Amino acid sequence: MKPLIILLATAALLAADQPSGLFAKDNLIAWCIVPFDAKHRGPTERAQMLKRLGIKHFAYDWREKDIPTFDDELNALRKNRISLDAFWLSYPLTGSNNQWPVVRDFLKRRRVKTQLWLSVSVPKTFEALPHDEKLRQVSGVVATIAREAAEIGCSVGLYNHGGWFGEPENQVAVIRAVGLANVGIVYNMHHAHHQLDNLPGLLKMMKPHLLAINLNGMKVGGPKILPIGQGDRDREVIKAIVESGYRGRIGILGHREELDAEEALKLNLDGLAELTR
Repeated sequence: MKPLIILLATAALLAADQPSGLFAKDNLIAWCIVPFDAKHRGPTERAQMLKRLGIKHFAYDWREKDIPTFDDELNALRKNRISLDAFWLSYPLTGSNNQWPVVRDFLKRRRVKTQLWLSVSVPKTFEALPHDEKLRQVSGVVATIAREAAEIGCSVGLYNHGGWFGEPENQVAVIRAVGLANVGIVYNMHHAHHQLDNLPGLLKMMKPHLLAINLNGMKVGGPKILPIGQGDRDREVIKAIVESGYRGRIGILGHREELDAEEALKLNLDGLAELTR
């Protein structure tokens, strides 16, 4: 029986690294299901919903009103055996609306080691700056956060949310300028419609730094948010991701304020299953 056991174990290890495993449910992260939920679930109901769907990974897109329930969120996730894979962070390049200390102190107190999905918000005057100055300012902010994140065992994923900071070439330049091992990229397809024609090349460039890819239905002319499988370029996107050799986490979106978050996730789960069958 031992040769058979070894053969089965080897087959299981090989299967885990296959492209089909990339899109398996246990590799999926639920994203954009906190403010985008017609049922306005609280922490307990949200964790129970994810467990019902069989989703084991969660990225927390909190808002200021959610700060008092950070502990409740983490407790509910742990009770339902769901991993807190990422924590949203919007950091202002200028101004006083900096909530990083609140997030940092919570993660440190609860000993949570996770990714910080970081979007750097910039003032209107930023776009007029020369490229080198933009790089200097943004790299300084990212380096500060990354060093403090490393002290509590966390990493930073640069989140493409539009503008200069949302372009992969600029994000890779920031990573190189920062020079810290705990900085990577979270690539969101719903913010990358204008990059589709260059997707294979961009994935090749980003691959050494990619922490997660968040999928979306991609259709010429929009809309921006569309369930996976309902776009006319979705197969092209899946093919490019598989051929890139990427084997990290895959995110699926809620991001539909008018829908129950569970319904929105189901639409994406069903579409992804059909697309990758």
